[in-house]
Amino acid sequence: MGQRFDELSDRLISFIQQQHLFFVGTATSDSRVNISPKGMDSLRVLNSKRVLWLNVTGSGNETAAHIQQQNRMTLMFAAFEGKPLILRIYGTARVIHHNDAEWLQLYTLFDPLPGARQIFDLKVELVQTSCGMAVPLFQYAGEREQLNQWAEKKGETGIRQYWQEKNRHSIDGLSTDIEKNLD
Repeated sequence: MGQRFDELSDRLISFIQQQHLFFVGTATSDSRVNISPKGMDSLRVLNSKRVLWLNVTGSGNETAAHIQQQNRMTLMFAAFEGKPLILRIYGTARVIHHNDAEWLQLYTLFDPLPGARQIFDLKVELVQTSCGMAVPLFQYAGEREQLNQWAEKKGETGIRQYWQEKNRHSIDGLSTDIEKNLD
């Protein structure tokens, strides 16, 4: 049933590339645990030991706040179609902001998304698979466009103002360092 690996195999990378949804889990030693669903073609596997995901503006910024203090991150994928499988990637992550030297190079790996806020760079330390036989089957119906439309309507100035007002701190009061995007 369950297996552990030190890195992503070609088979698991192919599985990841077929998924429309993944989950990100982070926490500090004394914060609330945050689990966020992600989609929008925002993930790239660079190699068997490195995964990037582009984070877009949302109501919270918990992942960034947690990674500033405790760089542990877990990504989870589940097969909702086809053969059952759950895949978890455990590792350490770092946040890349707009003004960081690597932003432009890494951002070009993604199709531009309005409201792009940070890139998370995950170093893979452990990969675990499990059967996924209890995960229900769902059919993919398409992407939701509301978040893109919202960000486009706000424009760059409105997004930066939103970051300033809503994305500077986690629900536990931890800094997200979003100010690095505002310079």
